[in-house]
Amino acid sequence: MGKQLFMLPEIDREKTKAAVESALDMYRFYLLTVPEDHLPKVTATYSLIPPAFSNQFHSSTEQAVVNRVDQELAKKKHIEWVLRGVNRLNKVEREIIYKRYLNDEEMYDYELYNELGMSERRYYRIKARIFYKLAFILKIEEYKK
Repeated sequence: MGKQLFMLPEIDREKTKAAVESALDMYRFYLLTVPEDHLPKVTATYSLIPPAFSNQFHSSTEQAVVNRVDQELAKKKHIEWVLRGVNRLNKVEREIIYKRYLNDEEMYDYELYNELGMSERRYYRIKARIFYKLAFILKIEEYKK
């Protein structure tokens, strides 16, 4: 019997980078639109919708409230998802992502690598590696077809 080779699918670098940047951009946007103290606290046993015998809601107002809460929960989940992923990176990687993408005050790459005392080349090499790691941690890597 001949050996069977297992071929890993090839990563699409541009699409993967775009997916990570999109997740980080959404994080920053959601932080602006959802103050932490206004996020609804919903436990597993609490339901906003009274039990009913049909799938119909009693009013459009109730439906609007439910939709709003769902949106807020989705935003909160995205924020927590990105933070959990970033927290799995090492100290230098976390610092780069936080200062470049997650902080309120946006920093440019050249400002960041100068502040960190890195060469431009080393900074971009590390940043590319961070994007790969984050893509796999967040499970948003893209493959070539």
